[in-house]
Order: sequence, then structure tokens, then C-alpha cells
Amino acid sequence: MRKYLRSGYRPEIDGLRAFAVVAVIINHFNKDFLPGGYLGVDIFFVISGFVITSSLYQRPSKNFKDFISGFYERRIKRLVPALSVFVLITSVAICLFNPEPGFSLRTGLTSLFGLSNLYLFKESTDYFAQSTELNVFTHTWSLGVEEQFYILFPLLIWFSGFGRQTKNGTRNLSLIIVVLTITSLIGFLYLYPINQSAAYFLMPTRFWEMASGCLLFLGIQKRKSLEHLLEKVPPILVLAMIVGIMYFPMSWAAASTVAVVILTSILIASLKKKTATYNFFTNPKVIYIGLISYSLYLWHWGVLSISRWTIGIHWWSAPFQVALILGLAIASYRYIETPLRKGNWFGKRWKTLAVGGGVIITLSGGLITLGKPMKGKLYTGTDQRAIANTKNYWRNQIKLGNSSLTGEKCHADRSYTQEQLKLLFNECKYPLIRKSSNQKTLAFVGDSHTLALLNAEEILTNSGFRVIHYSRAGCPFPIPPHGINPRECNKFLLNAENEIFQDLKSGDAIIIHNYHISHLGDNNLKDTRNNMFNKNKDIVSDSLTKINLYMKGLKELSIKASKKSISIYLIGSPYRNNDLMFLKEWFRPYPISAKTLLEETIIAKQLNKELSKQIKDRSMKNMTFLDPLEILDENCGGNVTSFLECFRDSDHMSDKSSKELLDFFMKNYLRSHNQ
Repeated sequence: MRKYLRSGYRPEIDGLRAFAVVAVIINHFNKDFLPGGYLGVDIFFVISGFVITSSLYQRPSKNFKDFISGFYERRIKRLVPALSVFVLITSVAICLFNPEPGFSLRTGLTSLFGLSNLYLFKESTDYFAQSTELNVFTHTWSLGVEEQFYILFPLLIWFSGFGRQTKNGTRNLSLIIVVLTITSLIGFLYLYPINQSAAYFLMPTRFWEMASGCLLFLGIQKRKSLEHLLEKVPPILVLAMIVGIMYFPMSWAAASTVAVVILTSILIASLKKKTATYNFFTNPKVIYIGLISYSLYLWHWGVLSISRWTIGIHWWSAPFQVALILGLAIASYRYIETPLRKGNWFGKRWKTLAVGGGVIITLSGGLITLGKPMKGKLYTGTDQRAIANTKNYWRNQIKLGNSSLTGEKCHADRSYTQEQLKLLFNECKYPLIRKSSNQKTLAFVGDSHTLALLNAEEILTNSGFRVIHYSRAGCPFPIPPHGINPRECNKFLLNAENEIFQDLKSGDAIIIHNYHISHLGDNNLKDTRNNMFNKNKDIVSDSLTKINLYMKGLKELSIKASKKSISIYLIGSPYRNNDLMFLKEWFRPYPISAKTLLEETIIAKQLNKELSKQIKDRSMKNMTFLDPLEILDENCGGNVTSFLECFRDSDHMSDKSSKELLDFFMKNYLRSHNQ
């Protein structure tokens, strides 16, 4: 233990780091084992604030330049080497298994500059969604938060007088931190229900957590009575409470975060010698896990994410994946972290800062090269053209020019010009005019799922109905009150709605089929692809707000349709999974597991149940909700083999399923209206 007892060093803090990183890793392996293990990151934040404040306490500095350059030199030595090596190796690795690694590479690139949290926020990422697990650099958001904290915090330390050891320095710093902590916490609690991405990823809404560690240090330094009070708290009880909170439901996430931050602060203060908890945390093996926790945090996500791209994570693979994570972390700590952190790189601080910046810029160039000029060159799977054909299989099934229906020519791609869109609205009616005054019209509208549904064209051809088809990739219909993103969808959707209502009359019907429906959930129901905005033009991320906004759009459509006695049919959420993960490759023998299928089914059924309930509660009497899972359940539900027959990719239905769904719709709904 002697090597751990150097002056000022608290070995139990490294033990607490070990606890935090193990909780995070368990959660990322399988959320069922420790649902709130992600709170280990919040424990890290508190530790970071405590350790940084203690490291700057009474540290001699000649002047501000010496103080600030010394601080950033230590941060660069601590963070940059291990992060750079991890980003380089992992970027190359993901390119081997993902032909479209752009999102991961951009996240890795921004992580080098401490900005990945801002990038993920900009992309409206849901940290708890399944798609997030496939981005090999998602976890670097927390490093971005800390690095942005490190930009602000040393300035507060110096200009408050704390860093210069002035008479009122500690008091000034305490007052400033208290005000900022309260402001930050209020922001976190306010934003979490309405904009979870902002509350989760942004430094200002996370500042209070690191500031809590700072306030703890200041409090026990200047108020010995506080330290004596906290020492009386049994640390084993506090630790047990933290573990218990990690099993709270996700709906309590904000409260759980606040509770864990408070309890972590108490635990740090109460961890004193001769207690069982202290003895555990100062066990040499536990301390070692804490010492390598930074490298463990970096590498565990990379290994797990790439595993999800390849063999998956199973009971039989977990031991090998744990061994690989440990091996990479130990190697990183021993050969990169330790020698470069402790070594005197170039004798002068400015050289260290310059070289650190140069490494980041050089590596950034490498990532840009991987993402653009070399895109797909390292991929070891099926040729990308085959992948594109698989993903867009439904496009190739339309007999262009020979189809009796509108087909591909009426599906607008995101690249369509205004002239092409104008042509689409003029031509996408079959026939252009009604064959007779009583011929009924079906208006199919939505995104690519609408086009996939129309693969079952012979059902419509033989039905005697007239068909309108307006769809655009990635654009859900109808438009919610405050719009969606990409915003170019808004104009298309409004034009489509106007065209439909100008054409339709009493007895006609609108059929809506959107992939977007699958993305109305949050942590428990998955997250969004097509972002929605509230009245303040802020992106909303929580499930209930998104569903409420979409339902407002449907309600407006329902009122407008009821005035003309037009029926509306909304098709619910199908199964869904990542497009590329759907494909079987030499490195991916199990493209979709029974467990994943079950999880996706449960999620989709939950969402469909909620949507159906909302339609009834809002008295949309001219709207009928169709749950494709109930209609297709006999042939598509329950096992992977039947799923692969019913869906040609991650979510678009096969011709077989489209025919079954459309046939059900025609027989059981439209004909009930004497059509």
C-alpha cells in the first residue's frame, strides 16, 4: 500500500472510481442487470470536481499565465494521449465493419476537441436509444462536458482569489460556485422533461454535478464541523443507497441523478479509515481498477459497440469481451497514460501544448480522410452497392413506366428540386380524373413506407379505386403544429395536404403510413429521427411531448377531413432495427437476435397502444388506427425466420406483408363504408 500513500493522495477516491466505472460497464453490457449503472458517470463528475479543486488548493503559481498554462499542460498530458490512440484505432476498426461510418467518425473527430457532447446534442441523440449503442464514440460526450468545465473552472479559481491564496479567496469562490450550482441545477431540472438531450449533453446543465465536488472540498476545508458531521454517516449505508437508486425506473432519471450526486458527495466525506467500505475501496486490486478507470471507460464502449456491429453480445461472448476490454485498458494505462502523463515532454509548457494540439489536428485529418476519400475502402463486408440495393429493395420492385399505379415516380427523394416536386403533384394521381362521379379515391401519403405499401399494387388495381400517392423520404405526414426537421419537409407536406383536400370528396379516404411513427418514443419507446419543435422552436425529445405534438397535427387533419366526410386511416409502428445491422455478413452471423426482436416488438406494441388510445381520447371519430403487428402477427410474430420473411430490411415490409396489410385494410375498413 505504500505506493498509494504519497502525500495528499486519497486511495479511496480511486476505489470509488472503480465502483463508478464498473457500474457503467455493467449497464452498457446489459441494462437489465443494472438499469441505472449509467449514473456512474455522475459519480465521476462529482469526483472530478472534488479532485480538481483539491489539486489546485495551495498550488504555487507565479502569475496567471503560469497558473493557466500549468493547468492545461496537466490536462493535455492526462487526457489527450489515451484518447488519441483510442480514437485512431477505433476509427479504423469501425470502418472495417460499417460501410457508412460517418456519424461515428464525426463524433470521434469532435471528441478530440472536447466537443462531442455538442455534436451529439446537435444531432438530437437519445443516449438511451438502441441506435446510440452503434456509435463507437457516443460515450465521449462526458469527456466533452468535463473539458468544457475545465475551460471555465480554472478562471473561477484564479479570479476569485482562491488560486492566488488571497484572504477572501475561498469565500469568493464558494459564493460564485453556489450561485452557478443553483442556476445549473434549476436548468437541468427544467430542461429534462422538455428537452432531455440539452439537459443530458450540455455542460451548463451538468456544471452543478462537478461543482458539488468542488463545494464539498471547500466545505470540509473551512468547516470542520461539516466534516465531523459527515464522518458519522455509515459509508456502507450511503453506498447501498446509491446501488438501490441504480434500480429505480427510467421515469425517475432526473431525481435519481440528483440523489446520486448528493450521496456521492456524502460518501466521499464519510469514507474514513477503519470502516469496511474504506477497506474495500482501498484494496490494492480495487484501487488498480480505479487507476485504469479512464482507459477502461474509453475502451469498454468501443469494444461493446463494435461487438454489436459484429458477433453481438451474448452470455458466451461476454467473458472474451471483458478480457479484451481489460487488456486494452491495462495496455493503454501502462504504455500510454502513465509514461506520457508523468514524463517531461519537451521541457517547456508551450511546446507540450503545441505538440498536443498538433497531434489532435493531425489525427483529425486522418478521420476526415477515413470519412470521405476513403469511405468504404476499408469495409470488409458485402459490396456497398449490394447493400444499397438491399436497403432500397422496394424501389427496384416498381416497374418504372409500366406500373399501373404511381410508384417510384411519385416518391420524392430529399434531392428533388421545386420543379420536380411541382411535376409530382400534377402527375401522381391514377387515373388523373375519376372514371365516374361516384368512383372513390384513396390518398396514400407519408414517407418511404407508403411506397413500400404500394408494392401490393394489384390489390388496388383490381379494386376499382382511384389512387393518389404523395410520399417523400424521411417526411412524416401530417406536419405537426410547429414543424419538423428536416424543415424542407414542411413545404412538401403542406403542398401534399392542400392537393389531397382539393381533390378528395365525401366517401374518400386518406391512408397514412410513416416510419416516423416508430420514432415518437423516448428512452422506453426509442427516440426520434424526424425532429419535432415546440412553440419556442426548440427540439423536443421526450415521448409524451412528441406524441402530443403529432396528435395535434392529426387532430387538425381530422377536423379538416370531417368537414368533407373523408375517412382517415393511420397505420401504426412496425418492427424496426438498424438498416445495416439487418444484413448478414461474415463478421455478423446473427443479424437479428430473438431477444432484439422481442424487445422491438414490445416497444412497437407499447407505442401503438398509446397512439390508439390518444386517437380515441381526442375524439377523432373519422380516424381509424391500424396496428400492423396485430394484422401481421400470425405470420410475422414470434421468431426471427418469420420476421425475415415479412420485412425486406430493418422496417420496410416485404411484398408479402404489404399485400396482407393492404388486403386487410380494403376488406375490413373501406368496404364497411359501402365503397
